[in-house]
Amino acid sequence: MSKSIKVKGFLQDVGGASRVTKLREENFAKGSPIPDPHDPIRELADKLHPEHMIFKVVDIREASPSSRVFRFESADGHIPVFQSGQYVNFRLQIGESLLSRPYTISSAPYEARGEHPFFEITVRRNVPYLVPDYLFENVKVGDELEGALPFGFFYWEPMRDSREIVALAGGSGITPFHSMAKEIANGKMKGCKLTILYGSVKANDIVLKDELAAIEKACPDVKVVHVLSDEPDWPGEKGFITREIIEKYSTPDCTYMFCGPLPMFRFVKKALDDMGVPVRRFRHDVVNNPADVSTLPGYPKGTEEKTFKITVVRGIHEDVIDAKASEPVAVALERAAIKIDTHCRNGECGFCRSHLLEGEIFVSPIGDGRRRMDKEMGWFHACSSWPLSDLKIKIPIM
Repeated sequence: MSKSIKVKGFLQDVGGASRVTKLREENFAKGSPIPDPHDPIRELADKLHPEHMIFKVVDIREASPSSRVFRFESADGHIPVFQSGQYVNFRLQIGESLLSRPYTISSAPYEARGEHPFFEITVRRNVPYLVPDYLFENVKVGDELEGALPFGFFYWEPMRDSREIVALAGGSGITPFHSMAKEIANGKMKGCKLTILYGSVKANDIVLKDELAAIEKACPDVKVVHVLSDEPDWPGEKGFITREIIEKYSTPDCTYMFCGPLPMFRFVKKALDDMGVPVRRFRHDVVNNPADVSTLPGYPKGTEEKTFKITVVRGIHEDVIDAKASEPVAVALERAAIKIDTHCRNGECGFCRSHLLEGEIFVSPIGDGRRRMDKEMGWFHACSSWPLSDLKIKIPIM
């Protein structure tokens, strides 16, 4: 049944603005001269998205010979709502440097609610930028870390994604799908079916192997297929996750979700392109840039061996630091103990957005999340940009 709009007349309708203005003035006159600082909307927003939190380590356990699970509780008992696939960002004081590092949450969202709310991250040793080894060697039960959550856009969305999910994971890229599997097993993603194609090297170093097996056994809507690249006697799928393996375990109109290292991403992306999978059906997490920047397309070979000077402007203050061409600008700043706020570490989120005043940089084609106007006006993301000459940059004051 449709409703008509009542029109009072031209002069009455046009004159409505003045009547509203008069009513507002009358209400202002009736109001208290003492300001009310209480803002419930602001308070709710701060609770949902706090900028600063303290998390206490309450448990550490092995997830494989090369990885560990760290469990955290919030100092104030509150953990913001997050979704499977989002990450926590820690701020770690290591030596003179304040480092920001993201970790995908490997526990399920439902575990952050209830009597004893917590979240977990699963960390693997020997990856770039020092921090994983720092967590292994220095962080113990009872320690407190500063951080915030949630961040990231890699999560299942019922308005966009299919309820049939094929997850493609490699190494520690299993963490978002472990979270998702636990959420499905506990009835929190109703109607969803998850098939995980998980690429590892050897059976004795599969991250969260026992946990995944327990979930699969308890929940018929979760299936885990291990694909091992260096295990000739493995009874299951062997080699790499190929087009043939993906097609074998796919369903019509399923949503593909990927999390893993760059070489695997390139391999999987080609396989899905060859299969004719439309862009809307392929979702992937932030893909880390390679340790060797010279392998990125478009990078001028030989430059990675050079060292440059960066003039860093913060307000009216300037510093001049050394910067290796082989490392992102953000890493050079961190090594020089200059604070730069980074989250995703791959150019997606924009927290380390800085202004290039002079010089030339190389921006990673993998994680270039800049807006078009930023590109034209000389803005760049320090975590995914490398110096190609001496630079002068302006960064946010922290």
